[in-house]
Amino acid sequence: MSACPALFISAPASGQGKTTVTAGLARYHRRLGRRVRVFKTGPDFLDPMILARASGAPVMSLDLWMVGQTACRNLIAQAAAEADLILIEGVMGLFDGTPSSADLATAFGIPVLAVISAQAMAQTFGALAFGLARFKPDLPFHGVLANRAGSARHARMLEDALPSDLRWCGHIAASDDIALPDRHLGLHQADEIADLEARLERAADTLASTSLAALPPTVEFGTASPEVVPRLLQGKRIAIARDAAFSFIYPANVTLLEALGAQVCDFSPLADEPLPDRTDALYLPGGYPELHAATLAHNAHSAASIRAHVAAGKPVVAECGGMLYLLDTLTDTHGASTPMLGLVPGHATMQTRFTSLGMQQLDGLHGPLTGHTFHYSTLSTPLAPLRSATRAHSDTPGEAVYRVGPIVATYMHAYWPSNPAFTAALFDGEAF
Repeated sequence: MSACPALFISAPASGQGKTTVTAGLARYHRRLGRRVRVFKTGPDFLDPMILARASGAPVMSLDLWMVGQTACRNLIAQAAAEADLILIEGVMGLFDGTPSSADLATAFGIPVLAVISAQAMAQTFGALAFGLARFKPDLPFHGVLANRAGSARHARMLEDALPSDLRWCGHIAASDDIALPDRHLGLHQADEIADLEARLERAADTLASTSLAALPPTVEFGTASPEVVPRLLQGKRIAIARDAAFSFIYPANVTLLEALGAQVCDFSPLADEPLPDRTDALYLPGGYPELHAATLAHNAHSAASIRAHVAAGKPVVAECGGMLYLLDTLTDTHGASTPMLGLVPGHATMQTRFTSLGMQQLDGLHGPLTGHTFHYSTLSTPLAPLRSATRAHSDTPGEAVYRVGPIVATYMHAYWPSNPAFTAALFDGEAF
């Protein structure tokens, strides 16, 4: 049986400071020599990059629908067997979504910390904390942390507003220079924040003066019994584009490829690197190709090697931003168009707000493959979809999946451990 101190960091909404607090706690306890494992709730690529830097370990996703309850329990139990502390960052507000962060915390008995941005708020802080703690009667609620308090007097006012049976875990001053910068898809990538280490250290210093400096309660997570997958990709060499333009990669996806027997290697189109020697299949993940379109269009070595790979009939799996890189052109929000690789007929245009968001499922010959979509572009293509995904909680059609020769392209970001056989078929170039 695996038991470990654990804390679930949530909030009443996005933008309250969950990631800053989770990262600060991870860095604080890591500085004390503790082995910290951090998880992120829901589909997210950006927060985990920062949390991985803070904790020194990969950050896996937890979601009762996309990952599944059994797989979630196995991931947490495996971490508990080797860690001194488990931290889980929630998604959006505590009760948002189906299933929600509250559902996940309740399923595994993990105590919840509510981070509330108290800026421009006084006694209402107490009412909001009371609602978060009581809305779901069986929620294991730990306490409340006030973020962006204006002064020590303001913090005392917030603490006094709490019902006597709700734990006050301290406050973070509004002046503390620890907030993390963001852009249209969320936070900046970890490598793009020049002073990230300094911000993490300041966050750790700030949280050291709160009650969160002590370890949270210990939670029993049972014994891990992970799925053993057949080595369907034994001997395959899979190249993954990985740089500032292509970085939306679930660590669990890479782990699965290796468990299936594949040898995984990285290359950077942004650095104009060609595909590694003896590449059997290529994965072009999502990211920010729109921010680097001119550089990608100029980088001839990467382009030539990818075109040669496709001409040889070798499989390519392209998701979201990876698909945009393969199109004829990509147009930014100012109307400027940049030629891309021209391997998938079509044109994408960036928008000023997201055009698709939510959990999706792709059903194929090997059963369902879960994932999600989140993008700010629209696609115009003459291609007919090979398949289309369905949405988890809606009858609205999901993302199309296109096949052009050996290329499979879609906006959907798949969580491959949800269906290893489906994943192996994609990288083997087989029917799916």
